[in-house]
Amino acid sequence: MTNFGRPWPELNDGLTYHDVVSSSDSGLPLIKFYSSKYKNSAPLQGWLQRIHNGQITVDGEVVTDPDIILRAGSELVYHRLPWKEPDAPYLLEVLYEDDDMIALGKPSGLQVLPGGLFQQRTVLTQLQWHRMEYSASLPGQELHPIPVHRLGRGTSGILLCAKTKLAKTRLAAYFADATSVLRVKKDMNVELGMERRITKIYRALVSGMIDIDEIIIKQPIGMMRYPGVAKGLYVALPSGKPALSKVIVLERNVQKNQTLVQVEIQSGRPHQIRIHLSFIGHPLLGDPLYVTGGQPECFNSDLVDESFADDGGYTRPAQPVPGDCGYYLHAHQVVLPHPTRNEVIKIIAPLPYVLLMNGRERM
Repeated sequence: MTNFGRPWPELNDGLTYHDVVSSSDSGLPLIKFYSSKYKNSAPLQGWLQRIHNGQITVDGEVVTDPDIILRAGSELVYHRLPWKEPDAPYLLEVLYEDDDMIALGKPSGLQVLPGGLFQQRTVLTQLQWHRMEYSASLPGQELHPIPVHRLGRGTSGILLCAKTKLAKTRLAAYFADATSVLRVKKDMNVELGMERRITKIYRALVSGMIDIDEIIIKQPIGMMRYPGVAKGLYVALPSGKPALSKVIVLERNVQKNQTLVQVEIQSGRPHQIRIHLSFIGHPLLGDPLYVTGGQPECFNSDLVDESFADDGGYTRPAQPVPGDCGYYLHAHQVVLPHPTRNEVIKIIAPLPYVLLMNGRERM
């Protein structure tokens, strides 16, 4: 197996956001436009700071007057200043590669796609940089490898990426199909479909002693309002979408009051394993967010912090958020049909030491 990755620079490149004023927004003051349209980016005072700093242009001209009236068709550009992103690992392990796809071993602490504080320090950026280094020797490659699914920032293990448009379409369909084969019967029991194109097996360490050797968890997953998460937080919710996890106990450690488990998921709801295991009273060891019941520890959804950072944006939330690390969850095995060849492939990501069965297993 080989590794690749480039160390992160001290600061990222900043970002630019483009808008064209619509007829419905014509006549709005500049500050009203940004503070209402992008209220999840910064509070009112933060947007005033950005305007006064000269970070916004209207039709190519820097504007520092927050009360300037906008006209339909005007082009607005907000320039977010470069910033130091939180520490993150950068080395990626190549577990499998051919002309159509690449399977990576993602370390815990590295985000897959840009979002929030992590706009550069992501798997996607490393893939882009890696492709640029070898572009001269790979003239026929259609695009740089693109992840076709997500892993939580704190989750390690297998991440599948497509290297061609065809592979991207088919691999993405495998993951979509894996979720869609879940059916809800009239009695509201979730069951497995007869056919599965992809099998995903995880290894996790949970708090407490799970007494039953095998558990099927069928708790639906939905969304709730949560401070610091603009689109809402995924939680155990009776009105949510169906989700199914099969949990097998591998080892119990009575002295440490923790259980090592294997989890096979049929659906792929965000944070499904974290939510399901916490729902049955055994959250992942070290999980800062989800507690017993599949809910967040901080439940005050109306709490909003109006303070802002140096760049005008909101400060990092004081309460835990989904991207926080500290738990032990590893995407260990994936079995799937190859996207272009008539064969089934099995990919294994070596286990971190903490998730090995005591004395009976190799990494």
